[in-house]
Amino acid sequence: MDNYNKDKIEKDGAETEKFHENYIEGRNAVLEAYRSGKTIDKLFVLDGCQDGPVKSITREARKHDSIINYVSKERLDQLSETGKHQGVIAVSAAYSYAEVEDILQIARDKGEAPFVFILDGIEDPHNLGAIIRTANLAGAHGVIIPKRRAVGLTPTVAKTSAGAINYTPVAKVTNISNTIKELKDQGMWFVCADMGGTEMYGLNLTGSIGLVIGNEGDGVSKLVKENCDMVASIPMKGDIDSLNASVAAGVLAYEIVRQRLKKG
Repeated sequence: MDNYNKDKIEKDGAETEKFHENYIEGRNAVLEAYRSGKTIDKLFVLDGCQDGPVKSITREARKHDSIINYVSKERLDQLSETGKHQGVIAVSAAYSYAEVEDILQIARDKGEAPFVFILDGIEDPHNLGAIIRTANLAGAHGVIIPKRRAVGLTPTVAKTSAGAINYTPVAKVTNISNTIKELKDQGMWFVCADMGGTEMYGLNLTGSIGLVIGNEGDGVSKLVKENCDMVASIPMKGDIDSLNASVAAGVLAYEIVRQRLKKG
C-alpha cells in the first residue's frame, strides 16, 4: 500500500515533498510516461491525428484506462506550457491511485468495520484535498472518486491534504453507483448528504459505512442517491442554505466518529 505515496527527495538532510509536473507534452515524453508506469489521468490528442506515434500513445492510454479527449489545435495550444506539444498532452496524477479492495483490506488489517468516503463529482481540488485530510483524521480507510467529471490527484489536492494523501488511499472508479452496489453486497451501508434528508442525529451511522458527498453545485446525483440506504441532513440555523462540500463532509464524518466511539 506504500506504492501510492508521492515521490520524496532528500534536501539538506531533510525530507521534502516533490510534486510532479501535471502536464507532460510531446510524443516521446508522453509515450515514455506510459511505459514507465506513471499514472496518467487524461490524454489530450489533436483531433484527426492518426499517424503511427499517436496511435501508439492512444493504444497505451486505452491499456492504462486513461480518459482520451480529442481536441482542436487551439485547445492544445492553450493547454501547452512549452509550445511544443506535437499534438499530445498528458495530465499526470501527483500520486498513484489505490484499488477499492486495497481500502477494504486496510479495514480488515485493523480489525475495523470499513469506513469509506465516496465523492460524487467533487471538482474543486481544494475541496478534495480538504476531504482527504478529514477522512484521515476521522479514521476512514480510504476515499473513492469517479473517473470522469471530477478532479483527480493533482499537486493542489496533495498540498491541500496537508500530508494526509500519504496515508489515506484514494481509488478511482468508472461508475460510483455500481461501486456502491458492489460494496453493499459486501455488507456496507451508505449514507449521502442532502438538505432534504433525515437529520443526521436521528440516523444509525455505525457499522460498515460509506459516506457519500456530492458535487459542489448539484449535490449527490439522482442515481447515486437512489442507491444509498440513508439520506442525512445537517441542521442549519443561519441565513444561507448550504455548507461547503468539504465542511459538510467533515460534519457528517464526525457524527459517524461520535456514534462509533459511543458504541465502542
